[in-house]
Amino acid sequence: MTNPASLTNVRKGLAGVVADSTAVSKVNTDTNSLLYRGYPVQELAARCSFEEVAYLLWNSELPHAAQLEELKEQERRSRPLNAQVKDTIDALPITAHPMDVCRTAVSVLGLLHELAENSSPEANLTKAIDLWAAMPAVVAYDQRRRRGQDLIEPRDDLDYSANFLWMTFGEEPVDEVVEAFNVSMILYAEHSFNASTFTARVVTSTLSDLHSAVTAAIGALKGPLHGGANEAVMHTFDEIGVRSEESMEEAAVRARAWMENALEQRKKVMGFGHRVYKHGDSRVPTMKAALDKMIAHYGRPELLGLYNGLEQAMDQAKAIKPNLDYPTGPTYHLMGFDTPTFTPIFVASRITGWTAHIAEQFAENSLIRPLSAYNGFDERTLA
Repeated sequence: MTNPASLTNVRKGLAGVVADSTAVSKVNTDTNSLLYRGYPVQELAARCSFEEVAYLLWNSELPHAAQLEELKEQERRSRPLNAQVKDTIDALPITAHPMDVCRTAVSVLGLLHELAENSSPEANLTKAIDLWAAMPAVVAYDQRRRRGQDLIEPRDDLDYSANFLWMTFGEEPVDEVVEAFNVSMILYAEHSFNASTFTARVVTSTLSDLHSAVTAAIGALKGPLHGGANEAVMHTFDEIGVRSEESMEEAAVRARAWMENALEQRKKVMGFGHRVYKHGDSRVPTMKAALDKMIAHYGRPELLGLYNGLEQAMDQAKAIKPNLDYPTGPTYHLMGFDTPTFTPIFVASRITGWTAHIAEQFAENSLIRPLSAYNGFDERTLA
């Protein structure tokens, strides 16, 4: 076998490796703040619509009124669920994971797009906007069909977040819920060279098309160590037991006991820790504030008890802070989304960041093809 000493330069998981440069986003370690094109994401979440943030990610600047209106018009034209895509979804088993449905739908949308093989900057921006606009219909319809419900057509008098909720539940959402959902979409939109974004850039580096890159990114996001963590958080809450009749304090006691037992058994608890943030995920305070509003709106203090109990026990035992998935999971639960739908919502948001990176990769492309350190048998013969 090869001498293990030859493997000393291997960086498992590419930890600490700088693979390329990007102008899309960065984590400012001095302020522990995530920046989109230089703007702190918490400021964007407080003052901007998701449409404005999407424009920023694609164009490097926030839109003026006419630019924003043009983007909204294109997005609203592309909202209806394509009939062939609907037929494809209907042909998939109800048992299929919603992320598999998203992956398949994106692939079909790529096959059908008139600019499918055109990778010019203008064509890629058009495809990015069309795909972003189409995802709420895909995600909403998949949840509805699992419940035995019919497709709801989009409304062009609602913004992106409100229309997403309308197509999912068939009721015009109240402002507080739209605001919380909008915040989550902005916070999930982009995060530098995370696993799914890097996957999209690797595929793009081969000069493959935008829909292929996004399809691959969805496959990466499905994993519980990446986007699937928000689902895992709600599974943890369900394992502890969500009891609507109990007080916040009672729920917190049960949550702390569950966490202490899980840590004793060396069980991996999702929703905590992040490779990039060493002092806590900078997006969490903004999303936690949105969760608090949803808990108050729906009158569900026991969820806050579970949240606080787990967070406090993990902090005391390991000094590990929550990541964005931790407050987002229960927020989507309160809104009425099925747990398997959480990560597809993430897809609808992250399409903006993925496609911004795809454009950047195309602009200054170099095939991403790392080396490997071989640790198998030395050369041998069949004799």
